[in-house]
Amino acid sequence: MTESPTETLPLLFQDDSLVAVNKPTGLLVHRSEIDRHETRFALQLVRDQIGQRVYPVHRLDKPTSGVLLFALCPDMARRVSQQMENRQVQKLYHAVVRGYAPDEGLIDHPLKEELDKYTDKKARQNKPPQEAQTRFRCLARTEIDAEIERYPRSRYSLVECTPLSGRKHQIRRHMKHINHPIIGDAKHGRGRHNRYFKQHLQAGRLLLHASRMTLEHPLSGVPLTLDAPIDGVWQQLLTRFGWLDALPSRWHTEG
Repeated sequence: MTESPTETLPLLFQDDSLVAVNKPTGLLVHRSEIDRHETRFALQLVRDQIGQRVYPVHRLDKPTSGVLLFALCPDMARRVSQQMENRQVQKLYHAVVRGYAPDEGLIDHPLKEELDKYTDKKARQNKPPQEAQTRFRCLARTEIDAEIERYPRSRYSLVECTPLSGRKHQIRRHMKHINHPIIGDAKHGRGRHNRYFKQHLQAGRLLLHASRMTLEHPLSGVPLTLDAPIDGVWQQLLTRFGWLDALPSRWHTEG
């Protein structure tokens, strides 16, 4: 009997201290009570792929794709986590949102901690909102001939987001706060637009991608930049909307 090929993730970087992969949409970082039925996890896939234990230093939401970094020992994990706590790690995301987004802006809107019934049972239920800031700029806009809500045509924007803090679902919640929810966001978005993109534009995923992470290497101190190309769903959508040139070629799907 022929064995099924082992699933692997695209490697973005690997040395004796760190490994980074391009996480696909729909993949959990690690086992969670929220999705008990899931059997695939990035942590285990990367561990099996490189043949050694890995230690998570941050998270990406299950539907979010892009740069996912692991350390290869507890000390390196601690050092990277400290950089993140001190806001020394820069992250860059791209998203497709509803409407014509402003040219640029800073969303300074405190967010109440989002608790889930499994992992946050012992957390305080009455904590005040935590400060949260996200910078964004609009890279491209389009209008399509589709009556999805009350207008005969529908507008969308490609935005680049830089979170200055690290709250749960921060970019998704901040874009909703300024009335430009991310397409494909089942929790914070608009159902009619999500369904249209899935049924008519072959884009049935959250259109949020962690494109870049920049940090100091925890051992050498040398700046390290990790770039993650977009997937085929993104590629065809940007091509359809005439937005492909809005992203540098390093983020285009290879091949």
